[in-house]
Amino acid sequence: MVVLGIEGWKPEWHHDAEALAATHRHMFVRLIGRKLRSSQLMWDVAQRGWFADGPVILDFGLSRVEITHRKFDECAITWDQIDTMLPVDLYEHFDWRSDPHAALRKARGRSLRAVNVIERTTSADWRPRVLHAVEFLFDGARLAVYNAMDENGITDVPEGDLPAAHWRRVHVA
Repeated sequence: MVVLGIEGWKPEWHHDAEALAATHRHMFVRLIGRKLRSSQLMWDVAQRGWFADGPVILDFGLSRVEITHRKFDECAITWDQIDTMLPVDLYEHFDWRSDPHAALRKARGRSLRAVNVIERTTSADWRPRVLHAVEFLFDGARLAVYNAMDENGITDVPEGDLPAAHWRRVHVA
């Protein structure tokens, strides 16, 4: 099965921050201290913009981490599954672009200090916590790949500007 036209990509979806952190901790630990070399986003050539449903790829040299969100609170993290040299076989007008987002360019070349999964806390009994983002803390920069309601969002808002209430960090590495 080819997902989003990406050959070889097999995302496994999580909606629990603790489970997501535990599944990928051993890989993220290897990236601490490494510099972000580059990033890639799926690009809609016809629309001349980022296709936010596609994975966000962060290249640390040792490994590439591929992150994507869907639905209300699902996230998949894969490792070295996507070959960006292969064409994206989806409607024939998608491609990969290097560092097209300002937040990604700001983090490029900086050393990774920590990785967290961020949850939003709610008062709803049916879902007291909602998986929201994968956060990367670099020397002098913050990058979060977050759930933008059934697609990816990217932000570099400093952690000091985040709301103090209704958020919980699950430390990964």
